[in-house]
Amino acid sequence: MQKIDLNNKAILVTGSPGFIGAGLVIRLLKEMSGGTVVSLDNMNDYYDPKLKEYRLSMVEKAAEESPVRHVFVRGSIGDRDLVDELFRNYRFGIVVNLAAQAGVRYSIDHPDVYVESNIIGFYNILEACRHNPVEHLVYASSSSVYGGNKKVPFSTDDKVDNPVSLYAATKKSDELLAHAYSKLYNIPSTGLRFFTVYGPAGRPDMFYYSAAQKLAAGKNIQIFNYGDMRRDFTFIEDIVEGVYRVMQGAPEKKNGADGLPIPPYAVYNIGGGRPENLLDFIRILQEELVSAGVLPAGYDFEGHRELVGMQPGDVPVTYADTEALERDYGFTPGTGIREGLKAFAEWYALYHG
Repeated sequence: MQKIDLNNKAILVTGSPGFIGAGLVIRLLKEMSGGTVVSLDNMNDYYDPKLKEYRLSMVEKAAEESPVRHVFVRGSIGDRDLVDELFRNYRFGIVVNLAAQAGVRYSIDHPDVYVESNIIGFYNILEACRHNPVEHLVYASSSSVYGGNKKVPFSTDDKVDNPVSLYAATKKSDELLAHAYSKLYNIPSTGLRFFTVYGPAGRPDMFYYSAAQKLAAGKNIQIFNYGDMRRDFTFIEDIVEGVYRVMQGAPEKKNGADGLPIPPYAVYNIGGGRPENLLDFIRILQEELVSAGVLPAGYDFEGHRELVGMQPGDVPVTYADTEALERDYGFTPGTGIREGLKAFAEWYALYHG
């Protein structure tokens, strides 16, 4: 592994001020002693843009107190000319590509936006890294690439050739494209398979957030697969810590016996490593919403939930094998769901008044 000092580097974070991107940029602004961090996002309306504006304000506040220069660029990674211009102007040492069209169910009815962002957009990033060499490209993959894998925990050594959603197919395609570019052009790249990220200022389309909104409005929540689901929930701060550490250690460039590059390429899981039963998760969410004053004491939980069947593109279990991340970067996510949901509920109470 090639160690990288982030200080005084030019770093591109796409998908900021998205959920993970904003958290990562704030971390970089706090940790780095100098340099430039460029945030790139198109601020689309897949969910309420006001939440992205809120996260951007948090980033800008952190920038005011940081010796690091922060530049926000409103635009899309699908815009090849813009991406090329940024790479030429800033000469990035490290690129973290978190920009993507998210959501499994949304991909069923809106395939075009997934191809534009997750395939073409990522191709544009790879081409820019090819023509403007970088020390390390880190990019977001997803636990969805494991599809309906029956073997648990999910290991990066598992075969992942049977996606059950277009979203998953685009993320697996990104891994294949990154491998090809690492091999052909010796670009050090690391893919990160995130497992069900949650926490304060998260995405409203994620179950825990939408459930909080519905319960607060007195509406019923739907629990898929009749509650027989387990998810490897991962708290946002653990995800940010994992990405931050991975940025500082790139796959090493080496040549094989044929004199050609061995791809400096790696993929890791970042997950809690503890699959939680969905019904337990919901129970704790409701308890913490009561504690935070979002829901009244004595709220009728049973009367506001509805057990329904499995949704297209969904899977019953996700479970990360995080041994490789711990071995190579000395990190294992450790935030329990009680602690994480408490932080979310308290943030929710403040943000939504």
